[in-house]
Amino acid sequence: MKVKRSNIQLKANPKRVIINFLDLGINTNNIKRSKRLIDTVLSIPENELDILYERIKKSFAFRHRNFEHYLKINFAKVKPELPSDVIISEIRSLIIGAYFSKEYSVQSAALFNPSMVAHPDQNGLKEGEKRFVLSLRAVGEGHISSIEFRSGIVDKDGTIKLDEETGFLSCSDKELSKVYHTKGIIKNTEVLKDFDQSIMRVFEEDFTYYDYLEKVKANAFSTFDKATQEELFHILDTNYDVITDENAPISERVIFPNALGESMGMEDVRFVAFTENGKTKYIGTYTAFNGSRISPHLIITEDFVHFRVRSMYGDAVSDKGMALFPEKIDGKFVMIGRQGGENITIMYSDNLFIWNDYEVIMTPEDTWGYVQLGNCGSPIKTKEGWLLITHAVGPMRKYVLGAILLDLNNPSKIIKKLNKPLLSPNGEEREGYVPNVVYSCGSMEHKGYLITPYAMSDSASTFATINIDDILREMN
Repeated sequence: MKVKRSNIQLKANPKRVIINFLDLGINTNNIKRSKRLIDTVLSIPENELDILYERIKKSFAFRHRNFEHYLKINFAKVKPELPSDVIISEIRSLIIGAYFSKEYSVQSAALFNPSMVAHPDQNGLKEGEKRFVLSLRAVGEGHISSIEFRSGIVDKDGTIKLDEETGFLSCSDKELSKVYHTKGIIKNTEVLKDFDQSIMRVFEEDFTYYDYLEKVKANAFSTFDKATQEELFHILDTNYDVITDENAPISERVIFPNALGESMGMEDVRFVAFTENGKTKYIGTYTAFNGSRISPHLIITEDFVHFRVRSMYGDAVSDKGMALFPEKIDGKFVMIGRQGGENITIMYSDNLFIWNDYEVIMTPEDTWGYVQLGNCGSPIKTKEGWLLITHAVGPMRKYVLGAILLDLNNPSKIIKKLNKPLLSPNGEEREGYVPNVVYSCGSMEHKGYLITPYAMSDSASTFATINIDDILREMN
């Protein structure tokens, strides 16, 4: 079986920066330092502001496509702390925004764990070409993970060409006006044993996050137990909408953690083009991490501009590495998982957001995978079955890719298996931030080829092209 490795290498580039909020106590209720800084900037004479702002722009504006946009966003976050009787000029508001901003290099540490789907726009291509979207896990300061994107074209022979990057990144904006629906929250939280659903009676049928904050100020939740209050906050905090810059190339769009529940990262997103009733949307599964708690989440988009982040509920929603099938089977959503950290599992549900039961379909049984197994993204439909690319961990924590074939109508059944690694780290790929690892979060089929983007030792990413029929022939 021939594996064609690409000479493309996507490496971390510390020059790619976004503008983040510099929290000096606003979000931690320790605002003494913030107020001191605000008072200092307010004391600057108006006639000195132009010179100061020109210095700020000269140092930073050329590194960002929409520099003032982000300064205004960060000014808005501190505006409630300003004296109500003070009139703030436009230029002073921008300077305050600058003092409460910081540049963040989203991939200063690593760029890895890619997934790949067909681009929603397939216009203007040559015969046999397919345009794709590549998602990547970018890791920066503090080991915080965010989601980045690239785009490119694969030709009829499986050769990949990436679109050229620009020098900019633009961070997604959280839409705080999102409307929550009480009935929907009640329906999805029925499976939560420690959540007192009567807390939802405090709200109207439709409400916003601002309404929730007003309820908090009014002490409206004081009669409910701490666990219920914390779970309500987690639900509202981690269910949100974001919008990226539709006028910017997809390679500039970054989804940075927008919730405390994922404050330490959005890890290993696995996108799949999910089709139902002739319509396609792109559904990603990822791990939200706040430094101690991991929570599998969904991120949903139709255009890679607007994104909806949603929680999943149920006893089977645990551990990392959930991957959704690209279509329903017998009227049910189907998900591959890894509950328990070492086995490959499968789940079925009538509701995309609720997963209660799982079944183990594969346990570690090969020498190169005695430590643990998992998936490398959503399965791909072939004429013989669902082709699932797996990962396996063996001695010295060496990660390899493998492959199994699931029955088309009953994917709980493994009908074929590749009895050797599909891809192992070679001499170059084994060196990096986490040595001896190849890892993927999702492949794409094109013209009979499996196009697999994969990470090399958590330091950079590349591609492999393999004929699918060759894989199937070598399976037992």
